Amino acid sequence: MDIFDKYGPISERRDSLLQAGLNPFGLRMDKILSPTEALINGRKTILVGTNNYLGLTFDPDCIEAGCEAMREQGTGTTGSRIANGSYGLHEELEEAIARYLKCKSAIVFPTGYQANLGMIAGLAGPKDTILLDADSHASIYDGCRLSGATLIRFRHNDPADLDRRLSRLKNEEGVALVIVEGIYSMLGDIAPLKEFIEVKKRHGAFILVDEAHSLGVMGEHGRGVAEACGVEADVDFVAGTFSKSLGAIGGFGASNHPHFDRLRYCSRPYMFTASASPASVVTVTKAIEKIEQNPDLIRKLWRNANALYQGLSDLGFEICAPASPVIAVRLSDEQTAVYFWNRLVEEGVYVNLAIPPGTPNGVCLLRCSVSAAHSEAQIEEVCGRFEKILREWEAQTSAATV
Repeated sequence: MDIFDKYGPISERRDSLLQAGLNPFGLRMDKILSPTEALINGRKTILVGTNNYLGLTFDPDCIEAGCEAMREQGTGTTGSRIANGSYGLHEELEEAIARYLKCKSAIVFPTGYQANLGMIAGLAGPKDTILLDADSHASIYDGCRLSGATLIRFRHNDPADLDRRLSRLKNEEGVALVIVEGIYSMLGDIAPLKEFIEVKKRHGAFILVDEAHSLGVMGEHGRGVAEACGVEADVDFVAGTFSKSLGAIGGFGASNHPHFDRLRYCSRPYMFTASASPASVVTVTKAIEKIEQNPDLIRKLWRNANALYQGLSDLGFEICAPASPVIAVRLSDEQTAVYFWNRLVEEGVYVNLAIPPGTPNGVCLLRCSVSAAHSEAQIEEVCGRFEKILREWEAQTSAATV
């Protein structure tokens, strides 16, 4: 028996997808031209699937800050902060995050995935109970498993279900930690955070909000769903990533809890990993300044999100949630979704193909993520190419039924 035999069914499914065209889970972009365009198979392609919400990846000031840090402090840190020490740049970024989020402390992690591992596994232990939204990201599930805590899933975006499940824990040992996301990455729907906060306060639980897809997107100042809902002071812990709105790589945790810094000595994903490179760190610090200085970025992002949402809705596509910078177009089945995805790439539009088991409730999606850097013409072009392929598909299915 070969060690890879257990992956046979996955391999067969991948081969089946490749027979339909390009590899949706390994697409090569030959050159990135701007925050919203790349060369794919020699064709200039509009990017509508990169989570580059504010378009900061090509910001001249962010680029220059990264280049300068690399020239002055090298390409990498070559070790963990516990063993090798922190650079001044790490602490400056943590101070910037704490200031921006109005928290007392922040901790930087090398990736957003690792931020959830480090936060959750550090906060919860084997005697504790974690209650997590059923549609949580894989990094949240992995962090929960690493913690050794008892896991209880509650129905997606359902405060009443969380209330019922917390009520059953009255006599349990340890603490209860509730975990929700601000904007959910697959469907683009938003957590009813105010209602969740009321529930967690009633039961004396803690709450961690993953603002990975809502930081820089929600709230007047871009501080996330907690700001938009007016409940920032009631959120115990915030986690997030630098690889979306902030246009770089890395992640963070933040809190007003007086003992939050104990995680530095109790969270294995923080302790035993190399720290972020100087270029990444200063790029994020500069990006936070950009958001603070230019709130119009957020307004432009929402104008574009509403325009794409309306354009696709008018064409008759089923959108999975109200307008947000994540617009998930639901297709009837996997074959249809794969067809649309391949044709969109051929027509010069890149979106994300999302199919089971990576989607909630087994739905098949074309997941679009909008950027403040998209022009009105690009949004119109994307809608136009969706319409062209829709008409093709309708003609094919109509002919097949005659």
